[in-house]
Formats: sequence, C-alpha cells, structure tokens
Amino acid sequence: MKVKAAVFEGVGKPIQVEELDLQDPQEGEVLVRLAAAGVCHSDFHVVKGEWASDSGSLVLGHEGAGVVEKIGSGVTTVAVGDHVILSWVPYCGVCRYCQAGKPALCPKVEQTAYLNVQYDGTSRLSRDGEVVSSYLATGAFADHVVVHETGAVPIRKDAPLDRAALVGCAVATGVGAVINTADVRPGDSVLVIGCGGVGLSVIMGAKLVSAGQIIAVDMSDKALDLAKALGATAVINPSSTDVTVAVSELVGEAGLDWAFEAIGLKSTIEQAYELIAPGGTVVVVGQSADGVTIEIDPMVMSDREKSIIGCNYGSSRPAIDFPRLIDLYMAGKLDLDGLIGHTARLDEIGDAFERMRRGEGGRTVIRYDNA
Repeated sequence: MKVKAAVFEGVGKPIQVEELDLQDPQEGEVLVRLAAAGVCHSDFHVVKGEWASDSGSLVLGHEGAGVVEKIGSGVTTVAVGDHVILSWVPYCGVCRYCQAGKPALCPKVEQTAYLNVQYDGTSRLSRDGEVVSSYLATGAFADHVVVHETGAVPIRKDAPLDRAALVGCAVATGVGAVINTADVRPGDSVLVIGCGGVGLSVIMGAKLVSAGQIIAVDMSDKALDLAKALGATAVINPSSTDVTVAVSELVGEAGLDWAFEAIGLKSTIEQAYELIAPGGTVVVVGQSADGVTIEIDPMVMSDREKSIIGCNYGSSRPAIDFPRLIDLYMAGKLDLDGLIGHTARLDEIGDAFERMRRGEGGRTVIRYDNA
C-alpha cells in the first residue's frame, strides 16, 4: 500500500514528505493507521547528528497512536479495530529481563529497534524498490506503520488518540521514572532539570504520587510556566537565578531527595548529583549525545551514600502501564491536555523541530488527515 511519510536523508538536509510503499504485516506484525504522533527529542538527536544513523533513508517518529487495520499470522494480543499506542520496545516476552518485568532491557530491542528493523532484520518500507527504514522499528512520522504486535498496545476506545500518542514515549518515560524507576514517596522533595515532554511528565508523575516540593529547572520561561500548570511547586531559570542557592532555600536542611535529569547533558547530570542530599538519588532520564561521559567523586558517593540510576522508558511494562496511564488521564488525574504545546500537519515537521531547537514549551503533536 502507499503511505505518506516524512523521510530523513541526513544531517542538514530538509525532511521531505513523500509517498512510500508499505508491505503488509508479516507473522507477528500489525498494520496501524495512525491518528497522531508526538515529536520527541530522541528524533531531534538524529536530526542534529548527535546520534549516528547508518540506516540510510529513515522515517523518524516513535511516539504515536492509531487504529489496527490488519494483522499478520500468529498475532494474538491485538485485533482489527483496536485502538493502540505504539511502543518502541518490541520484546520477546521470555528472556530474563522480560520475565522480570523489564521489557526495555530485552535483547530484542537492541536487535530490532536500535537497528531500525523488524524481527527478521528488514524494513517494511521502500521507495522505488529501495529500502527505507523505520526509526526504532516504529517510524511514526507516517500515516500508516507496521510494527511487531508487542509494539502496539491496546487501550480503551473512548480515549482521544492525539492524547494517547504521548503515552508512547514522553509520558511513559517521565511518569514511569517517578513511579517505577525511582519509587518516589509522598512528601519527598523532587527536582526536575529540563522541562520538555519527558521532564514535564516527570512533574506530572511527582504530583500523582503526592511528592512534597516539586522544583522545575529550565532556561525557558514558557516551559517553566507550563511546569507550574502541570504541578511544579517552584520554578528556577538558571539564566537569572543561581540553582544551587535557590534549591537550598526551597528544601532547607533536609536536602533534596530526588533529582531527575531530563536533558542528557554532562553539566546538568553532574549538577543534579551535587544538589542531592546524603542518601539522595539522581535519576538520569535524559538521553545524551554519543560519547558524553560524566565525572563524579566516588568518595562522596560512598561516604554520603549518594546514588545515580539510569532510566530507560520509565522502566515501563507497556502492556500494563499504557492502559493504566490512559485510565488516569480519563479520570482527570493526569493532564495530557496540558502537555500539548502545538499541533501540526506532517508537512510541518521541520517547524516542529525548530520549535524544539528554540526550547518552546510543550509537546508538538502531528495529526494525520486519515484520523
């Protein structure tokens, strides 16, 4: 079938919307007609060249939601007509990581998503007979996608799909970082560095579990305004305020329990580590550019029992967590509406990345004509 997709050809080249060929779903795969896709900083890392891509022509996008139109042989978890959220972690379900409830660590993710291919090592997309790859085995900047059945999570049909799309990356990652990776408790103090889609979702997660102080840090006043609207109790703009002094004034002698770094910069990860109290924990949620390393004092780590932990996809179990997050939204307990800063057409994807470059607040959501 013919699909409309935004194709990335290389750093510095404009992303063009083109008509591509999409094969039918193979064994274990499903065809999804997308209603919406979110624009994530992980896509932007590729656009800027901070993450190398050897896949040639590539359809970016990995945060989306839509309706299942066709299923391949052997599919048991979804049916035609189901409303689904895309997940970019196609997992096997039987390895020790999957059995432990950590599908994002499944080896299948490295063998498929991280190589932009399906289970059989190929792509379902092509252009005039030449292969076009799907980013993270998803390629959500297209009006139809073929994904593995574990990459299409069924949800209730009364949830708006343009909101549901955000759950597929930003919300699952940010909220999951709080409730799965970190286990923030009621009354704990929380610092969030970086108020993009993931950082704002961390703030929503902290509010959801009744954290005490929820302090947001960002260089953009617009992003900080949105952080306050979504649950931050205090905001700090480093361009005009000393973050260390401001945090100390806010949390006092008790110190900072948790710091979530949602940018992926060496400087801010190290800053987060300096700001936590003895016994506190830094959760590295932001994705760094290739080659970034950090420096910490191991004596301070051991003597003061400071911790740094990583967070991939909010330590989420998509089949369980996605429907729960949607239920929380439908119950008015998770403000997905407030997370959206802009809506756009697929041919405006370049503008969406420019907004991200400028640090404008809120997620941009691409809405498809076939929704």
